[in-house]
Amino acid sequence: MSKILIRGAKVLGGEAQDVLIDGTTVAAVGTGLSDEGAQVIEAQGRILLPGLVDLHTHLREPGREDSETVLTGTRAAASGGYTAVFAMANTFPVADTAGVVEQVYRLGKESGYCDVQPIGAVTVGLEGKKLAELGAMHDSAAGVTVFSDDGKCVDDAVIMRRALEYVKAFGGVVAQHAQEPRLTEGAQMNEGVVSAELGLGGWPAVAEESVIARDVLLAEHVGSRVHICHLSTAGSVEIVRWAKSRGIDVTAEVTPHHLLLTDELVRSYNPVYKVNPPLRTERDVLALREALADGTIDIVATDHAPHPHEDKDCEWAAAAMGMVGLETALSVVQQTMVETGLLDWAQVADRMSFAPARIGRAQGHGRPVSAGEPANLTLVDPAYRGVVDPAGFASRSRNTPYEGRELPGRVTHTFLRGRATVVDGKLA
Repeated sequence: MSKILIRGAKVLGGEAQDVLIDGTTVAAVGTGLSDEGAQVIEAQGRILLPGLVDLHTHLREPGREDSETVLTGTRAAASGGYTAVFAMANTFPVADTAGVVEQVYRLGKESGYCDVQPIGAVTVGLEGKKLAELGAMHDSAAGVTVFSDDGKCVDDAVIMRRALEYVKAFGGVVAQHAQEPRLTEGAQMNEGVVSAELGLGGWPAVAEESVIARDVLLAEHVGSRVHICHLSTAGSVEIVRWAKSRGIDVTAEVTPHHLLLTDELVRSYNPVYKVNPPLRTERDVLALREALADGTIDIVATDHAPHPHEDKDCEWAAAAMGMVGLETALSVVQQTMVETGLLDWAQVADRMSFAPARIGRAQGHGRPVSAGEPANLTLVDPAYRGVVDPAGFASRSRNTPYEGRELPGRVTHTFLRGRATVVDGKLA
C-alpha cells in the first residue's frame, strides 16, 4: 500500500497532527486528513521526528564482519530510528580510496534499511603520514564529504593543515579524533581519582583539549571546516565555545554514553565500560549536557562501535575499546536531555537529524516534516519504559553498557522514503 496515514502524532513534540505519506514523500500535514485508500497508524501520544542521522557509525565492513556488517548495522540503525548513517573509515582495508568507499556505499544501497554515507580516511592506512585520495573519494559515486582517521588522531599539524586546505575546495569537513597519542600511551581510563585508586593508566583531559585547541586555530587560519568527534571533557566544551565566539567554523558531537555514564563505573572492571575517549567525571557529564542544550555541542553521534564477544569478555587491559549505541541512543537522549528539561523534542530533532545532516550534507535527510519533503520519519513512544536486553538487538554485537538498565522511550516505526523499515518496534 503506497499511502500511509499517521494519525494524531505530535510532530516534533508539538500539537497532534495527521501526516499523510504518499509513495516516497510526505503528501500532507494537518488535522482531519482523509484516510481513504491509506494504511492508518494510530499515533496518539507519540512523537514524530524526521529520520535520525548519525554522523559517526562503525559498520566494520569490509574486514571485520565478525563484529558487524553493513546489513546488520543498518538494521540496528533503523531499529534506533535512523534513516542515514555515516560509516567510519577504519575498516580492513581502510576506506582511503575511491574503490573502498564505493564498496561501502553500494552495500548500503543494497541493505534497504538505512542510507549509508561512507567517511573517507584523511591519511593512507590511517597512518598519519600521507594524505589519502581525498579528491578521488569526493568525486566517486559515494560523493564523500566527511573525512576522518577516527580511531586515531591526525596528530601531525602539517598533515592536518593540508587536509583542511584540500577539503575546503569542495566544501568537505575533517572530523578529528582528538587524542594526543604521546599523552595517552598506556592509558586505560580517565585520569583522575578513580584511575589513581584502581592503579590504571590515566587518560588526561588535556590529551583531548590540546588537539582541539590546535585544530580550531588551524581551521581559522585556513578558513575551513573542522568537526570534533566524541567531545568528552568540560575543558573541551570551553575551547569549542571560545572558537565559536570567534566565528571559527567548528562543529562538535557528543555520544549518548558520555551524556550518562561516568568513570565510577570502571570500578567494576567490566570491559563493557572501556571506550575511547574514556568515560569521564560527573562534572564533565553535566558540562556536556549543558553544552548540548546551549548549542556549543551541535549534535549527538553514537560512535556505534561493535565488537565480537571475545574482544570484550576478557580482562580489562586486553579488552577492545568501544560500545554499541545505535539502538539505545534516542532513549539515552530522552533520559538525559528531555526528561531533565534541557531539550524539548524539536531540539532533539535538531541535534539528531537536522544538524548532523547539514554538517555531513546528507541529501534528503534532516528535512522538515512537511508536504513535499522526503518521507524519512521516526515515530517514538516516549511513555514506554523498558529494560535493555542486548539479546534482542539487530546489531551483530552485544557490547552495550546499558544491559539490565531501564531506559525510556521506544521507536515504534521508522520510514525510509515512505517505506516502513520498523513497524510496531520490529524490523519490517
